[in-house]
Amino acid sequence: MAALLFPSDEWTKTLMDRLNSSAAYTEIAKNWEGDLYFQVENPNRSVTLVYLDLWHGRCRRAFLVKPENGHNLTPAFRLSAPLENFVKVLRSELDPVQAMITGKVKVQGNLVMLMKNIPTVIEFVRTCQQIETKFEEWPVAGEG
Repeated sequence: MAALLFPSDEWTKTLMDRLNSSAAYTEIAKNWEGDLYFQVENPNRSVTLVYLDLWHGRCRRAFLVKPENGHNLTPAFRLSAPLENFVKVLRSELDPVQAMITGKVKVQGNLVMLMKNIPTVIEFVRTCQQIETKFEEWPVAGEG
């Protein structure tokens, strides 16, 4: 399989498939209840939203949010960061828990629940890291 662009709908659907076929994730996340947005702040100042509906070890829905499919969503969690920080997490250059604690990935939602479910967070990120991923090459602001 060729590398998939992050963030993209194809990458997100692949993540859903991987989560739903992972016995480890199913077991570790069996008590998790909460959907989320990844809010990716792109270098060109645009924002990309990825939606994941995670419920008791399953991913029920996952997609790149577009105006026609995401306007009425109010997820339990929003994880927002510059694309660069998401890339570092996906490349194992930045620990996801450390990223949240230091604010490199900002968390909106029940932080206590998130911290009580660190094994779920770690397994989720590990599953993300198993996807062969490529990243958009963005021009630096002011260049071009």
